[in-house]
Amino acid sequence: MITKKDSRLALTNIVTAYIAFLIGTFCGLLQVFIRNNALELPAWLDYYQVLTAHGVLLALVFTTYFIFGFLVTGMSKTLGGFGSKVRFFSWVGYLVMTIGTLLAVVMILSGKASVLYTFYAPLKASGWFYVALALFVVGTWFSGGSLIGHYLVWKGQNKGKLSPLFAFMTITTIVLWIIASLGVAATVLFQFIPWAFGWVDTINVELSRSLFWYFGHPLVYFWLLPAYIAWYTIVPKMIGGKVFSDSLARLSFILFLLFSIPVGFHHQLQEPGISSFWKFLQTILTFMVIIPSLMTAFSMFATFETAGRKKGATGLFGWFFKLPWKDVRFTALFIAMFFFIPGGAGGIINASFSLNEVIHNTLWVVGHFHITVGTPVAMTFFGLTFWLIPYLTGRKLTKAIQKLAFIQIITWSIGMTLMSTAMHILGLLGAPRRTAYTDYANHPAALEWFNGFLTNHVTVAVGGSILFLSAMILILIVLQSLFTLPKAESNTEFVEFPLAESDIENTPKILENWWLWIGIALLLIAIAYSIPLGAMMQHHHHMPTGSKGFITW
Repeated sequence: MITKKDSRLALTNIVTAYIAFLIGTFCGLLQVFIRNNALELPAWLDYYQVLTAHGVLLALVFTTYFIFGFLVTGMSKTLGGFGSKVRFFSWVGYLVMTIGTLLAVVMILSGKASVLYTFYAPLKASGWFYVALALFVVGTWFSGGSLIGHYLVWKGQNKGKLSPLFAFMTITTIVLWIIASLGVAATVLFQFIPWAFGWVDTINVELSRSLFWYFGHPLVYFWLLPAYIAWYTIVPKMIGGKVFSDSLARLSFILFLLFSIPVGFHHQLQEPGISSFWKFLQTILTFMVIIPSLMTAFSMFATFETAGRKKGATGLFGWFFKLPWKDVRFTALFIAMFFFIPGGAGGIINASFSLNEVIHNTLWVVGHFHITVGTPVAMTFFGLTFWLIPYLTGRKLTKAIQKLAFIQIITWSIGMTLMSTAMHILGLLGAPRRTAYTDYANHPAALEWFNGFLTNHVTVAVGGSILFLSAMILILIVLQSLFTLPKAESNTEFVEFPLAESDIENTPKILENWWLWIGIALLLIAIAYSIPLGAMMQHHHHMPTGSKGFITW
């Protein structure tokens, strides 16, 4: 079992994640009603405050705390308990992140930071909001650095050995995060903070957005990779199989490290000032990221197939009926994977230049990230939560909780299918994102968004309401797992951390040559970014035309 001190660290992160989740989903519920003209906010609260809180709390805060809680648990399990130094730095990271989070929430609630979670310049929040973001990022460096430290200690004691797959994947995720978050740290420290506090008059908008998206796209993989860790290392154990191929799993993570950072311009395809060559290059690199995702899909189905055959499955889809559907821990993850198929397909559309023209800045994009982050990632996290909290608290996973968990994932799937599908269709009909209710002076195109079944803001609101109900069931499960489930008495009752065996005999050592892969990653980033970013800085230098701040709320 995990040590008491390590489980306290992991639990604190997970509980903090769910507090953010509770507030963030409530903000989401308010939004679907406001967009539908079914709700008016009190005078002291504004739609964009709610929207900013929703994005910041769910996309940044919930995911990051949960990921650290999960990774701490897995690293303690696979590499042995944390040393006191590692644990100390983890707690420092937690505290710094939490101070940043609280400061950001205060700024958003007091109406001084309604700039959404992408905080695009020249919208200007209070300087303290950017200080909060900087603190949050620095906190993650401490927490991530402590996991790297734990890994290095293990490597020192096991010279020449390949690390366990879970640990390898954790380190890849953290390295990706640290390299990527340098971009957002740079723009916040050197651009936003001096500008927001009035030390400089203007901000270079193009540069700030490019640095944001240098971070903003790999951020998606920082959410996804922990879900992939669960799919690769935990799912096979639940279905009675083993990891299909250790080298394939490691190679797919290395490809994510290489190809998910130098692609930020695909979020800026509609922006002038970046030449089409650099957009083209980064779009090509974007399509390279599809390869490790397809490798993951192949690996998962191969695992299902081999485990199914072992249990006597025959025919093409015989394996499907041999999967442990009654085990909610598995079913949650399977549904999460299934949702990633339309999610990934939508991503290919977003990154295609001509199709991006159609869906850019519409509700389609919102539908897309709810069906990628809001389902595959979030639902994998839910599936992990069902056993992770009992594992950390030493409580039993009762039948009643499993039933409740089934209701939770089914309602989440239904709510998300309704909401996301309607958002995709509304986006194709031109409904904009990032706006409260408007009928555009009864314009016929806008009126279309309020009638019809799947082309209707009402469908979005129904889906959103079901999602909120599902979120409340989840909070109930979390509270019960923390406080009221019976303690596990015997060894058979203890919830295990289900890690599949991974055969490392044939895994090439070069896959764990960090200097090589980090070097190639930095080289690709230099190729994709140094010239365009240099040009943006130079233009600004020759023509000091940056923008003053705008406060539009």
